[in-house]
Amino acid sequence: MIITEPGDPVDRILSYEARNRLASVRGAIVVVDDESGVLTHELSQLVGPERVRRFHDSLLAEREATRYLHERAADLEPATALDAGLLAGAGLVVMRLPKSLAALDETAAAVAAYAAPDVTLLAGGRTRHMTHSMNDVLRRHFGSVAGSLGRQKCRVLFAERPAGGGVAGPERAEHPDLGLTLCAYGGVFGGTSVDLGSRLMLGQFDQLPRTARLAVDLGCGTGVLAVALTRVLPEVTVLAVDESRLAIRSTEATVAANDCGDRVRARLADGLEGVEDGSVNVIVCNPPFHRGTAKDTATAYAMIDDAGRCLRPGGELWTVYNAHLPYLRALRRAVGPTKVLVQDPRYVVSRSVRQA
Repeated sequence: MIITEPGDPVDRILSYEARNRLASVRGAIVVVDDESGVLTHELSQLVGPERVRRFHDSLLAEREATRYLHERAADLEPATALDAGLLAGAGLVVMRLPKSLAALDETAAAVAAYAAPDVTLLAGGRTRHMTHSMNDVLRRHFGSVAGSLGRQKCRVLFAERPAGGGVAGPERAEHPDLGLTLCAYGGVFGGTSVDLGSRLMLGQFDQLPRTARLAVDLGCGTGVLAVALTRVLPEVTVLAVDESRLAIRSTEATVAANDCGDRVRARLADGLEGVEDGSVNVIVCNPPFHRGTAKDTATAYAMIDDAGRCLRPGGELWTVYNAHLPYLRALRRAVGPTKVLVQDPRYVVSRSVRQA
């Protein structure tokens, strides 16, 4: 059977290297973080859908892949966790190299702990984004790590002979100056540090409306803003939302470490889907301006529009963003009057008030 190669060059080289190994692979084939569904579909056509499993950290990537597979009558249900249920008996795991070394470490540890003893991990990426540190991360969990020849400026790392061992829980760090403990699973923005933009915003939290009852941490990451809201708003309940499963797990761990689980609820979601129009008093947001390794502000603009829909009249959207990004016009259009609360050479913190 001849299968049309995927259009993305990283997918193409992963497809090529995977096909070269299929004859010797026993057990399941697991595809991790397939952004389009193309690679998953091709492998399912080659070996049969019953042998292919998939997992996406990103809810948006999962939905895009599901749409692609459904259109081709290949309804492979995604797994919801990178765990033994997904990886048990897997002889081949295929993934794109993540931007973060911590995310790579998280995946490699899970594969080494849960997959078959003869598993091969194929991790592909664009050569310009690959570093020797990626090999070092894989060597923590596998006895053999090698690299492919390049194709269309992309390469694949092969990891074999898993060392086993356990899968670590989230990293944890105390921040006495902020009065909180921060927990993070691999690859979540900021890790266990508090990024400078969030610190700048936290310094303004004494200006939040004290009577707020419902707040949202939109794009919650590790949950630092969600926990901080409970410290300064005595009556508030916080909904923390993110489209990354690792972010939600990190937020849940941070909330538990700070004993505020009765006031913060974390939810995997695309923005504010499911939140009623005009229902929220305060939204805080540190929006991303990258998607993977590429700059992309579309998500931030969608978050701003979503906030305008969900805020009550008089409700406030607090946003922190890089000073060079032109968000003020969008904030005023989608929400209402917007004031810069504080600005330094790198970041702006603004407050937008929803009009009646």
